[in-house]
Order: sequence, then structure tokens, then C-alpha cells
Amino acid sequence: METALVKKIFDVDQVRKDFPILSREVNGKPLVYFDNAATSQKPLSVINALDNYYKTCNSNIHRGVYLISAEASEAYDKAKDKVKEFIGAKDSSEIIFTRGTTEAINLAAYSYGRQSVTEGDEVIISTMEHHSNIVPWQVLCDEKKAKLKIIPITDSGEIIMDEYKKMLNEKVKLVSICHISNSIGTINPVKEIIKLAHEKNIPILVDGAQAVHHTKVDVQSLDADFYAFSAHKMYGPMGIGVLYGKAELLEQMPPYQTGGDMISSVSFEKTDYNEIPMKFEAGTPNVEGAIGLTEAIDYINSIGRDQIHEHEKEILEYATEEIEQIESVKIIGTARNKTGSLSFIVEGLSALDIGIMLDTFGVAVRTGHHCTEPLMRRFKIPGTVRASFAMYNTKEEIDVFTSALRKSINILK
Repeated sequence: METALVKKIFDVDQVRKDFPILSREVNGKPLVYFDNAATSQKPLSVINALDNYYKTCNSNIHRGVYLISAEASEAYDKAKDKVKEFIGAKDSSEIIFTRGTTEAINLAAYSYGRQSVTEGDEVIISTMEHHSNIVPWQVLCDEKKAKLKIIPITDSGEIIMDEYKKMLNEKVKLVSICHISNSIGTINPVKEIIKLAHEKNIPILVDGAQAVHHTKVDVQSLDADFYAFSAHKMYGPMGIGVLYGKAELLEQMPPYQTGGDMISSVSFEKTDYNEIPMKFEAGTPNVEGAIGLTEAIDYINSIGRDQIHEHEKEILEYATEEIEQIESVKIIGTARNKTGSLSFIVEGLSALDIGIMLDTFGVAVRTGHHCTEPLMRRFKIPGTVRASFAMYNTKEEIDVFTSALRKSINILK
């Protein structure tokens, strides 16, 4: 008899059947999709949920008195509850829907940052941040005449914690850090990073775009003040993401944008703002995106995040072993604790040329700086080839990839 203690069996072949795009060919070859850090593919359950929404209850929400509007409103509100459970938030009012991680970070920078950071203050980020977690803080610091401070990293791509500790002082008003690097796959010790910041009463934002689909995230256990992520990297639709924020912080923050639904009443003399999270969701929301995100979470939960993590860890380890055997290839980012991405350079060849050649073999990888130009400068390179993995990738695909890489190198040299 099966019990809750019986471990789920991960069947990658069965999982792959749920993703229609994986059955197509590219340049006459079966598609090998290794650009999951940019966006993941979508299972049929997500695709069908979007299709069903438009076929059955497409309407604007919260103000319609008719049935299909009520159905759409219920689905949207339930999506908040689903996200709350998925990341371990205290209440669904702490879940703000955005267009993605980028807008979530901008919301925090604009709303929290502009009322908290003043001249002479400091904001801390790390060397490995995505541009989306650099530029908003640069703009804020320029505007407020504050200072942006950068945590250095080791040659293997790990944060130098002793240097981080030295940076924490009474001038620091916020720390913003990625949970997992999109370029080199480093898993940062965010719980310790948060704890150290909180010892100095400094709030912290975590960019979780690369984390929520690779590993379990519990924002209350982490004690994160803000946590941001996108649906499209976790098997959901594009155009929707989440900013989690502690309720006591969100209550104090002014709106990010203004318009419909973020108000409780409007007159020409005065506007009263709505309660959280609606205060931060001006205009017609991405209802179908919320429904798709709900289905993506259900799909991930049906597979099991522990099983996904173990499978992806095995794939990354296998790919690393195979890549290391190819002469003239150097892996960039060799942190002890990493997941998701394998970045490398080939001596004497451009990453772009490698990526173009791999595509002729049906292998899709990302090339360039991966929106982490400062990180590339830290390693003194213009960019890398990045293969990034998801639950549906296989060792057989790694074999196709490494064979294609060897052939590409031979052709280009």
C-alpha cells in the first residue's frame, strides 16, 4: 500500500511527453533545448489552462457582476493562494503579481528604495547579479546620491562572505542578492546572507528567478524581506512574475504605478489607495498569466521539487564530467554548490560561433554575457556558452550536445 512516505519515482521519459515542443526537429535534428535559464518550455497542462481561460471565462476581474467575470476573478485570487503556499508566505496579501522578476525588483527599488535611501546611504549587491538587479539600484543611488557597493567573488564564483560582513554598517539601507546565478549556477548562502543583514537591521531582497523551480523556497524560513521570481522560467507563461514582500513593509510603501484597481476611492481632491497587494497592481491584470502560473506550480508539485532537484543535479554533474574531457574547453563558475547552468569558453573561439554551430546540430544554448556584463569582466572574458538544464533534460541529450560541441570545435578550428 502506498503511503506518504513512499518516494516518488522520477520518470524523465514520461515528463518529456508533457512538453510538446520537445518532439520537434530543428535543422533536421531532434531539438535539444539547453536554454532553460532564459525561459523554460511549457507542459500541456499550462498550455491547456491558457486555452481554456480564453475559451470559457475571458473577462476583466473584480468589478464584473456576471458569471464569467466571477469565475475569472476567483481563478486570479486563487493563484495568489497557490503562490503563497508554493513559497511559504504568511498571507496571500504579501503576493504581488508583476510582469516578471525585472518589474518586481524595479517595484521594490522605486517604492521601498525611494522612501528608504537618502544621500550618503549605501545599497549592497554582488558581482554576479543580473542587470535587472544592478540597474534599478544604480538609478536609485544616482538619484539619491547614495553609494552602490559590490560584494566580490572568488575565482570559482562564490561570494566572499568575510568581505560581505565588512560591508554591513549603519549606512546600508538594503541588500539585494540573487539566490542562484543565472550565468554560472552558483547557489548563494542566502539564509546566512539574510541573517547577517538582519543583525544590522538591514532588509534584503532576493532575486529568486533561477531558484524557485530548482529547489524548495520558504520565504519565512529564509526570513527574506522581499523575494522576486518569474513564471516563464518555471514552466509557466511569459509576462507574469511575483514580488513577495513582508506585509509590514508593503503597508508602508507607496504605489509603484497608479490607475484602476489600486485605489479604494478617487475624487478630484484626493485618492485613497487600496489594500495590499492591490495597491501595487494598477490596471487590467494578466489573468491568464496567473492561471498559467497556477498550473505550472501544480505541475511542479505533481513531479516533486526534491525529485526535480536530484534529477537536475545528476544532469549537471554528468554534463560537467563530459565537458571537462574536451580539450580547450574551460568551465567558468566552479562553485561547490551550484545548479542549473554550465558556462564555458573554448580557447581561441568565440562563444557566438560555437552557439551558431551547435544550432546546426539541433542544440539550443545561450551565448554572450547573459545580462551579467560585470561578472564577465570579473572573469576577464567577453562572454560564455551557457547550457542550462531543466527537469526534462536527459543524459542522452548531453551526449548529443558534447558530440556536437566536439564537431563544432573541429569545424571552427
